[in-house]
Amino acid sequence: MNPHVDEVNRDTLAWLAASGMIADDDQFERFRLARYGWLGARTYPYASRELCQLVTDWCVWLFAFDDAYCESDRRAAEIARALPQLYTVVEDNEGDEPVENVFARALLDIKTRIRRNGTPDQLDRWRATVKDYLFAQVWEAANREDDVVPTIDDYIFMRRRTGAMLTVFALIDVAAEVCLTTDEWRHPVVHEMTEHANDVVVWDNDLISYAKERDEANIRNNLVSVLVGHTGCTVQEAMDRIGAMRDEAVAAMATLAPAAEALGSPAVSAYVRGLQYWISGSVDYSLTSSRYFGAWQ
Repeated sequence: MNPHVDEVNRDTLAWLAASGMIADDDQFERFRLARYGWLGARTYPYASRELCQLVTDWCVWLFAFDDAYCESDRRAAEIARALPQLYTVVEDNEGDEPVENVFARALLDIKTRIRRNGTPDQLDRWRATVKDYLFAQVWEAANREDDVVPTIDDYIFMRRRTGAMLTVFALIDVAAEVCLTTDEWRHPVVHEMTEHANDVVVWDNDLISYAKERDEANIRNNLVSVLVGHTGCTVQEAMDRIGAMRDEAVAAMATLAPAAEALGSPAVSAYVRGLQYWISGSVDYSLTSSRYFGAWQ
């Protein structure tokens, strides 16, 4: 647990309130009860006060955007029309035009802080993953709109993007105050470990959030529903299969660990530890947060 958790949680709520991304008092109260500061503190326990605040605010942006655009009945066209302002502020060419979309304004603030605390390469990696994430939301919305349960292969491929994990993984070395070189970021061992960690976190999320989401519009975009829909198995059988899949991915990460260590890079070692913290920290947070825990009562 990051020692700055209480201050980060307090200031994240203040940042969220000032951003305009929350529509009403009831929604803000749900965010307060969810204690998102504890997510940042569990997944970036090594980060300084300022950097833990940055990564936690980014996680809160993702949750707020998810609630507004991805867990709602928003149509694919609505999300697509929001992309130009969001893409513009992610890039450097935002110009002098005022940013009207509240999510775009908050995104610009996050980008400015990443630029201040990271290198140009780190900022570019984050930009690329954010654009990938945003575009993937149109695909997910189209599934909701057309009542489509995606194929297993399509879902696994796209879930690595809709889950936004690459956007938070891109900030691991920023939060650790090291910098992966371009060659390290693209190294096959680092890439494979990243993919496995991504799968584990999003599959865990699908398992944990299924109870909350099973009666909601976005339930088609959950691996449990995908397996039930395409294999005819029961919900419990689907969950057991996902559990086995995630255990295989964790085992694969453990097998790759010596090769990552052999690279002899402090930045790679810090990044791998960051992936591990995300796997354990996201489960710890989810099982104690009202965002998920209330669904199991």
